[in-house]
Amino acid sequence: MDVLITDDSGFMRDLLREILEEDHTIVGEAENGVEAVELYQEEQPDIVFMDIVMPIKDGIEATDEITDMDPNAKVVMCTSVEQAEQMKDSIKAGAEGYITKPFQKESVLEELNSIAAG
Repeated sequence: MDVLITDDSGFMRDLLREILEEDHTIVGEAENGVEAVELYQEEQPDIVFMDIVMPIKDGIEATDEITDMDPNAKVVMCTSVEQAEQMKDSIKAGAEGYITKPFQKESVLEELNSIAAG
């Protein structure tokens, strides 16, 4: 699968890349929602891992834009446990699932496989 990773933390992007790159192709990395939307348009990834809280444009706004452009877009939100209210907004914006930080390889791959299976 082609994957786009979006997180304002380089450490979190690195962690997700390490988990995913063995079995998937990382087509891009973005550090804010603006970059995520641009990269989505350019790369048309199969799935996007999207942080919720980011500067310039947050993950909810970016997800909303991406799913408006492509109703079939698959977005997985990356969230801290205390962001439950924002998760509801993310689902409304079109996110299909979520993973919590700190990322655990097993839960990341389970979520990815679940969404890929449709």
